[in-house]
Amino acid sequence: MTQTIPQPRQVPVAAPSAGQPYEYHRRPLVEPDWTRFPGWRHVTRDQWESAQWQRVNCVKNIKQLRAVFGDLIDETFYADVEADQLALATMSMLVPPQMINTMVPFAPLTTEALLADPIRRYMIPVASDRRTDWPSHPYASRDSLHEHDMWVAEGLTHRYPTKVLAELLSTCPQYCGHCTRMDLVGNSTPAVDKLKLTLKPVDRYDAHIAYLKAHPGVRDVVVSGGDVANVPWRNLESYLMRLLELETVRDIRLATKALMGLPQHWLQPDVVEGLERVARTAARRGVNLAIHTHVNHAQSLTPLVAKAAQTALDVGVRDVRNQGVLMRGVNATTPELLDLCFALQGEAGILPYYFYMCDMIPNAEHWRVPVWHAQQLQHDIMGYLPGYATPRIVCDVPFVGKRWVHMLTDYDRERGISYWTKNYRTSIESADLEALNKRYAYYDPIDTLPADGQQWWNDHRDD
Repeated sequence: MTQTIPQPRQVPVAAPSAGQPYEYHRRPLVEPDWTRFPGWRHVTRDQWESAQWQRVNCVKNIKQLRAVFGDLIDETFYADVEADQLALATMSMLVPPQMINTMVPFAPLTTEALLADPIRRYMIPVASDRRTDWPSHPYASRDSLHEHDMWVAEGLTHRYPTKVLAELLSTCPQYCGHCTRMDLVGNSTPAVDKLKLTLKPVDRYDAHIAYLKAHPGVRDVVVSGGDVANVPWRNLESYLMRLLELETVRDIRLATKALMGLPQHWLQPDVVEGLERVARTAARRGVNLAIHTHVNHAQSLTPLVAKAAQTALDVGVRDVRNQGVLMRGVNATTPELLDLCFALQGEAGILPYYFYMCDMIPNAEHWRVPVWHAQQLQHDIMGYLPGYATPRIVCDVPFVGKRWVHMLTDYDRERGISYWTKNYRTSIESADLEALNKRYAYYDPIDTLPADGQQWWNDHRDD
């Protein structure tokens, strides 16, 4: 019997490749040269890697900013910053050298380059950044997520059935212009007279523990602020160990932008040793301990940040995750998001977790993106990253909470109003029998709407 030999499959000659919408190129992390700034020409590596030096040399005002940039930047820039600080800024200026060093990191420092820089755009806002037609949405509010309304003790927000947010203090090592807690965090500005925590820290922490003991249905505690990096380590460790004594607590997340903005803090020997004690105790008791940081652009990731993240993992922290914020002019394009995610996951050992849509706070319309834009970004980043490292883009809807951006129930694109539902009651809705049957509105930036939609809002501006 004659045996037929299989013939090789004929593969058609491919047409010239059109390429992929996004092309991945590995970019190892680099610590920018801080001596390129006139004010830091004589700063040594030992000084730079000192958390104390970083804190002492934070930029808090225009005089200090000018001392760093010298005559490389035009006076028009400083005037623009001052105009913003005097009338529009919801956060006072506080920028660690580490963060400034990631602005215009590998190009000549000029006024034009600085104005276009994504880190500068949200860390040192200028008046010319803001919109003049709609600087704030008509439904913007200083506590847009109603976290203060849901306090069950000072600084303890019970918003989700099984989770609480513990705000241990109202300061950070750095103040971001888009901060969602701008009603509480940082110093007052001409635009915002801040709320104040009134209890002594020990009394505040006691109240948190007492509430958790009385509510065993809470299993997840986000320990935040402010930023936990500003809590003296001895006090923070004591608080965490008290949480770990509660059998009902199964997840603890430490919220700290300082892992990126001040990695030197998380590399201090006493902090590392203390974190290891907490991590070992958590592991022994079967509690998931994670760090959540806040990186918005790949420029912010440097070898020091990667070292801080890896050190946390080495001493037993289960995960280091990133919760960024989508902002126009910073990261709201597919290449910017994917560059950031690959740098986080592949170079810094930080898991891309969430990207939140920027919240509806005052004077933030120039940062916010519409829901449809966020949906498109979620679509466009799929398939490039490992599944476990593909972030979810979420909308934090007032009174609803985090929702994936495709989970809306209705969407009026012309007027920019999306509608959402929820499946639980917050701590202030226990008596509201209709809470789960309502639709809750979220609003797109008005300048992103079609002409008819913009006209509708103009016609109802005074309603």
